[in-house]
Amino acid sequence: MRASSAALPAVTAPERGLPVLPELAERLAAAARTSEPEPAGGGAALRAAACGYWARRALPTSPEDVLAASGAAPLLLALLASAGGDVLLTRPCAAWYAPLARLAGRPAYHVPVPAECGGVPDPVALLETVRRVRDEGGRPRVLVVSVADDPTGTVAPPELLHEAGEAAVAEGLTVVSDETWRDVRHAPRETVFPVPAEMWPEHVVVLTDLAGAFLPTAWPAAVARFPAAGRGAALRERVASALAGVRAELPPPVAVAASYALAEPEPVRARAAAAARVYGALAGAVRERLLAAGALCRPPQAGPYLYADLGELREALAARGITDSVELEDRLSAALGRPVPGGHRFGDAPDELRLRFSVPPLLGGDDARRQHVLYAPDPPAVPEVARELAGFTAALTELAGG
Repeated sequence: MRASSAALPAVTAPERGLPVLPELAERLAAAARTSEPEPAGGGAALRAAACGYWARRALPTSPEDVLAASGAAPLLLALLASAGGDVLLTRPCAAWYAPLARLAGRPAYHVPVPAECGGVPDPVALLETVRRVRDEGGRPRVLVVSVADDPTGTVAPPELLHEAGEAAVAEGLTVVSDETWRDVRHAPRETVFPVPAEMWPEHVVVLTDLAGAFLPTAWPAAVARFPAAGRGAALRERVASALAGVRAELPPPVAVAASYALAEPEPVRARAAAAARVYGALAGAVRERLLAAGALCRPPQAGPYLYADLGELREALAARGITDSVELEDRLSAALGRPVPGGHRFGDAPDELRLRFSVPPLLGGDDARRQHVLYAPDPPAVPEVARELAGFTAALTELAGG
């Protein structure tokens, strides 16, 4: 069985996000003169704010079970390096997972997702993959899941997560639950977010990238919640040592802003709700156009991404010299003037004609336009957005042979 080998692509680097919330900017500026460095793993104020955030989501947490770092990538890298053994990822999965496993010296193996969602492995396929890895002399130790998923934008149903989690725990795996987009569900009252750490408290590490729902993408910050029992304490100590070794502490002004955001005052809650609404409206508009062109796409439910399969258009695409996701990415990115990464960057085979679409580029190129779209009653109808969507439709129609 072969481990994942695709390199981390620059095309999936963080995009320009929403305008900076004024209240966050004020707190960052007020702390700019701070000369005392933030402790490795996060200071007391930041870790306490993270505990409050999780407590409001029915996950009581002690500060000694929390670590913070300058972004989700350093935290996941330290986690994979500290946990030991091989890593299991979904197919598809976020483009940055597999490269971090390789950087940590851990072979990574992909497990297919079920038809209804991404982010969580098919339970039967998970057990089969564990068996095969062990038969080949491997040591599967960690499973990374993303219940509110990048790249598919779906939210895993509770029953599916429970089956996959039961299989993982039975096989002795530590589950890393990336919950970055849980607070950007497009219809939060209609979409249940199942919480792995509630189901298996001794086996789940929760990872949240704050540069998702809470902070600007240019201010990298992330927090992780470790189990209070079982292997949690020992794993946390190893991760803390790794973070200290690579100086992954937060800059003090970002730590102050992150603490404010995690306390979820009204401006932060309002911004998260507005982001969920605009992402949902734009993702829905993009999906409508994909379906009209003949593509397949799961309904997006959270975050700014959706994932499409253009396999039904294989014959039309081949007539235009497009036979794999690499060529599809090149052609559509050139047509739209912005990156549209192919499925090969997310663990899918290149001959699968899949793409991840991102809605933030539809918001516009400057903060004034993005602010206007963010609070518009009908975001897809804003003239600038409508023009972007019309260009997207035209590019798809040309590729599909229309």
